[in-house]
Amino acid sequence: MKKIRAGILGATGMVGQQYLALLENHPWFEVSCVAASERSAGKKYSEAVSGRWHMQKEIPQTAKELMVRDAAQAKEIAKECDFVFSALDPPVAKILEEKYAEAGTPVVSNASTHRWTRDVPMLIPEINAEHISIIPAQQKNRGWKKGFIAVKPNCSLQSYMTPLFALHKKFSVKKVIVTTLQAVSGAGHPGVSSFDIIDNVIPFIGGEEEKSENEPLKILGSMRNGEIVNASGIEISAHCNRVPVIDGHLACVSVSFERKPSRAEILDAWKKFRGVPQELKLPFAPKQPIIYREEENRPQPRLDRDTDKGMAVSVGRLRECNVLDWRFVGLSHNTIRGAAGGGILNAELLKAKKYL
Repeated sequence: MKKIRAGILGATGMVGQQYLALLENHPWFEVSCVAASERSAGKKYSEAVSGRWHMQKEIPQTAKELMVRDAAQAKEIAKECDFVFSALDPPVAKILEEKYAEAGTPVVSNASTHRWTRDVPMLIPEINAEHISIIPAQQKNRGWKKGFIAVKPNCSLQSYMTPLFALHKKFSVKKVIVTTLQAVSGAGHPGVSSFDIIDNVIPFIGGEEEKSENEPLKILGSMRNGEIVNASGIEISAHCNRVPVIDGHLACVSVSFERKPSRAEILDAWKKFRGVPQELKLPFAPKQPIIYREEENRPQPRLDRDTDKGMAVSVGRLRECNVLDWRFVGLSHNTIRGAAGGGILNAELLKAKKYL
C-alpha cells in the first residue's frame, strides 16, 4: 500500500518530536515534511534539534536529513503533504491551521485553538468517532474543498474520560469531581523550572481546570444543524496540579450516576468496553482501551504509563465514595495517548473513514 504523506507542524517541539518518534515505520503514514518557526527553517532536522532532542529513542534516520520548512509557508508545504499534524502553540495555530485547510490540506491538530469551534470535531475516537461526520458541514461553511480541521482534547482528559464514558453509556453520569496530578512534560520544554517543581507540587495550571470541566461536554455532545452541541445534565468540578513526574497524568475521580451501579457492573463495563478504533483494528489503537489494575497501589505513572504502546488507560482503586457514588484512579501517558499518539489515532480514524 502506498503510504500517505504526513507533514508535522511544530516538528522541533516536544510533541512534534514525539510524532516523529511514533511515526517511524508506521504502516499507513510517512513523514514527508517537517516545519517549525522561521529560526529553524533552512536547517536539517538533526541540526535544528541538536542538543534538544528529548525522546528516549534516536532521531529516525528518515527524519535526520529532512530540511525544516517555515511553517508559515502553508501553500508551498501543502504541495508536499496529503495532510499535516499540527503541534503548533495555540497563538500560531490560530493563524496557520486555517491557512492549511484553505490550501486543501487536512489538519489533525493538538492545539487548543479550535476545540470550541462548533463545526470542528474534538475527538477521542473510542468515544465520539461519529463526530467526524461534521467535517462536510465545516468545509461547506468555509468554502474549503479538501481541507478541514480535526482536533484532540486536552491531554489530562485522556486519563479518565474513556472510563467515565464506558459507565455513562450504561448508567448516565451526573456529577464528577476530578483531581489531576499532571506530569511536567505536559508543560513542554523547558516548561516548569526545576527549582519550582523538585520537592514540590504546584496547585495551578493556567486554563487547565476550565478545559477539564468544559471539553468533556463537547466530546459527549451531539450534532445538530451542522454543529456540535454540548451534552447537558452533567456537572464537573476539577482541580489540576503539576507534580514532579516526567510522563503520565493521573486523575482521582469521584462520580455519581442516574442509577448507581454495583462494583461488578462497573468492572464488567470497563472490561468489555471497545470502541470504533478497536472494531476497525487501527494500528495505534490499544487492544483493550481500559485496563483495570487489582493491586491496591496501582496505577502508577512509572509502572503503567507505557501500557499497550502508551495508548491504554490504566484504572484502579475502585471503591464507594462517601459523597458521590463511586471513586477511582485513572492514568494515561500524556505525550503519547494525550498528545502525539492520540493525534495519530485520530488520523487513522479519518483515513479509515475515507476523509484522508
